[in-house]
Amino acid sequence: MSAAPVDLTCELMAQSLAAWRVAGVVERSRDGAIVIRGACTDIRIDPAASDPMFRWMVAIDGRKRPAISVVGVLRQVREALDPGYAANRVRVALTPLVPS
Repeated sequence: MSAAPVDLTCELMAQSLAAWRVAGVVERSRDGAIVIRGACTDIRIDPAASDPMFRWMVAIDGRKRPAISVVGVLRQVREALDPGYAANRVRVALTPLVPS
């Protein structure tokens, strides 16, 4: 992955922390990863080079989870840094169109 998308993602992470009013520092590591240091959480975001299905690998306090999009990365970061954040999950269930 070229440096430009990672630079933009790094800036997006910094702006997202500000918008969420969450304390943290966003930096680029020497090897090209994005590193976020929160109050008591360390997050590392690497472009996933070897797996074509996932674009990012997010490590939160050493535990790695893949993400297929920047939206997935943002969700993981916010869940880790913002204890008051309630993630909304959509569940789809099949029901008959007309009740019987």
